[in-house]
Amino acid sequence: MTGYFKLRRIVLEQLEDGLPKNLTYHDVSHVMDVLNVCNQYIKRNKIKGTDAYLLRIGALVHDLGFTKSTQNHEEVGAEMAQKIMESLNMDPEHIEIVRGLVMATKIPQNPKTELQKIICDSDLDYLGRKEYFEISGKLYQELKATNVIKTREDWVELQIKFLKSHTFHTEFAKKNREPKKQFWLQQIIKNENF
Repeated sequence: MTGYFKLRRIVLEQLEDGLPKNLTYHDVSHVMDVLNVCNQYIKRNKIKGTDAYLLRIGALVHDLGFTKSTQNHEEVGAEMAQKIMESLNMDPEHIEIVRGLVMATKIPQNPKTELQKIICDSDLDYLGRKEYFEISGKLYQELKATNVIKTREDWVELQIKFLKSHTFHTEFAKKNREPKKQFWLQQIIKNENF
């Protein structure tokens, strides 16, 4: 399980140097937030050894594909992660697990394993936190800058649709993030503070 810190340095350098400046949401601070939330799951669920190691790697590399493309970034990122891990002589089985973690974050999420459920919920943890408006504001700027949406109305419609269709996968998030997410959804529907 060596190589984590080397991988972390390589990935963070690639993200710092390679992410387009108009990605105001999918940036290094998002990656570090996801890693932080994964670390909270590791501690809370007493995840040990290889599983904790792979979950941390998955969190670091899950949006690496954005350095090359906003389309199918999960596939691109899984390939990039594989190359980095191979260059560090990491276990092929571990590489496959990390590829699965990256692909699990693709929307709509459909995680199969416990680690995939954790990375999915960590990726969208902010939906049920007090920073929702601040963080979603960064996503709004990014989607406008990348021409995914044109107007504020498009954004509101997109958020309502997304929050209604999204489900958390871990027991922790269902209990501790879903209620706040539903609260934010009602705020948006009422069009208060959005």
